[in-house]
Amino acid sequence: MEDEFHELTDRVRAELRSPQDLVAYERLLGLARKNTPAGREELARMLVAVERPLWAREIAAFLLGCAGDKRAFETLVLLLNYRDPVRCATAAHALARLGDPRTARAAAALATNPLRTAYALHPVRLLAELRAPQSVPALIATLERLLTPHNPYWRVALACVEGLGALGDRRAVPALTAAVGHPRLAAAAAASLARLGVHEDAAGRAGPDGGPDGGADGGPDRGQGPERGGSPGAGRADSDGADSGGAGSGGADPGAGASGADSGVSRRR
Repeated sequence: MEDEFHELTDRVRAELRSPQDLVAYERLLGLARKNTPAGREELARMLVAVERPLWAREIAAFLLGCAGDKRAFETLVLLLNYRDPVRCATAAHALARLGDPRTARAAAALATNPLRTAYALHPVRLLAELRAPQSVPALIATLERLLTPHNPYWRVALACVEGLGALGDRRAVPALTAAVGHPRLAAAAAASLARLGVHEDAAGRAGPDGGPDGGADGGPDRGQGPERGGSPGAGRADSDGADSGGAGSGGADPGAGASGADSGVSRRR
């Protein structure tokens, strides 16, 4: 957790706006260093206190989540669905270590919600990392929905392809076979099929529309870097939400789309 926490605190420090913010920030760092039961109680109170800045709740939830304290669940799910991809990545990292059975249901609800596709990259990667019963069905459903011409969310589709290959479930073969026909997905889909023991020749299978994102010139492709699945460390700038401007949702609501029985989120701040 040490490297990820340093990246988080370095980023948050740039958001501080007043001497009071700095005092609160140093207090959080002190609680992290002590790592005591009393300190975790104080962190948990920060999650529900009124008028706490987002960065303070983010640090508190990250520390509690990585410690396996389930009181961090709701805040982390809200951040997983947030408009800022670096916060999504940080939340995914902590959720993967939280060990809460609700996490996979919440991630699946976010990944499969067509109104939140712009913010689905990290939920998709988290599902692959969790290897939960919900993971394969959710990734297949999301991938199939994105296998349409000129779809701007090809990075989400690519994350589904890579995740399905890593999960190694043969239920994914039809969706992966279809993905071979899309230029931006073809190599990864062929590699995932090979991991499943299915060898597909990707050459010459791409259709004239180019599949997701419309082929060679492909539409939005800004600010995206390579990332590992679900960790806040690398490729901070990448987000299909950044590419699309939050199409379908406006990106203003950190909790939209995660409600209902699938997510287990109560919306309590």
